[in-house]
Amino acid sequence: MLLLFLQKIVLLKNIDGARLLSRNYMMNNKLKNIFFYALLLVFIVACDDTVTYSEMKEQEIKTIKEYIKEQGIEVITFQEFIANDSVTDVARNEYVEIDGVYMQIVHNPKHADDARRIEDGDTRNILVRYTEYNIQDDDTISSNKYYSVPDEMRVTNTSGTFSATFTSGIMKEQYSSSYVPTGWLVPFNYLWFTRRQSQLARVNLIVPHTKGTSNATTYVYPCLYQITYQPENLYDYDEGNNE
Repeated sequence: MLLLFLQKIVLLKNIDGARLLSRNYMMNNKLKNIFFYALLLVFIVACDDTVTYSEMKEQEIKTIKEYIKEQGIEVITFQEFIANDSVTDVARNEYVEIDGVYMQIVHNPKHADDARRIEDGDTRNILVRYTEYNIQDDDTISSNKYYSVPDEMRVTNTSGTFSATFTSGIMKEQYSSSYVPTGWLVPFNYLWFTRRQSQLARVNLIVPHTKGTSNATTYVYPCLYQITYQPENLYDYDEGNNE
């Protein structure tokens, strides 16, 4: 009987010990899990460098403002621009903001003896020399300035709204698309065109991503464009047809 009693006491002690070990094991596991997940959370937060679209837009606006300040650009109102016969004073480094695009007309050949405009209902082939500069990254993206053949785009005026497609050139190859950035079309309501090389229409444009290329739209960056426009042929103006 005494032996049986002692065996029961040993058994109960073993059971209590096992329970205690089990509780300690579970507690240690819980502490380890809590510590692990805390470290994981810290790691995720530290590595999360995702930038929202809103933040990218804010950065773009800041970049444009800083560029305007650094370049000593004087922004005039659209009303001032119209009152001044659609002229931006290059000597004063004036730009006018139109629908988010900052435009400087470097030369408008309205007084050339062969000067023409793209009138309502007209479709014209326009040859283009350009340089595309990413303001945000301070880097030239592309240019056809030194190519033997300029880019060509076909431009249509529909009741004062211009649309265009690239038919050939570096821009079409660069972006694998015939899409012409809408920012490029802003000047067409104010420009005249000539084929005289010394008097070609020239503009500088600061174009936000919403008016830019597909890449600019995707990655949200502004570009400076230096563009020269030249009609492919002036004879079709005189003939009054679109061919």
